[in-house]
Amino acid sequence: MRNTGNARNVIGKPKMQKLNQEQLKENGFQEKVYQIVKKIPSGRTMSYKEVAQSTDSPKAWRAVGNILHKNMDSEIPCHRVICSDGKIGGYNMGIEKKILLLKKEGALKSHKRP
Repeated sequence: MRNTGNARNVIGKPKMQKLNQEQLKENGFQEKVYQIVKKIPSGRTMSYKEVAQSTDSPKAWRAVGNILHKNMDSEIPCHRVICSDGKIGGYNMGIEKKILLLKKEGALKSHKRP
């Protein structure tokens, strides 16, 4: 049976639709994320949620984080994506490196720990 997006869990809340990496690649979501993040200028940040909203997938902020965590392309400044509550979030090179890069670019004056 196909999931029509109307599935509900036992409590009655809508189930979060999970996309595996192949599905993300097939629908271009990963490429959209990379293109949006590439456009974040030095000294500025976006939240994972804002990136997801910019891809027309407003609830896919976790998928954005997963994609960026696996990114090894230095052309994609994934360190410029932070949590919407002001926390730093993760970084595949370590949180301290992310903090250092953001401070160097002038995008971070103070921060909240993850």
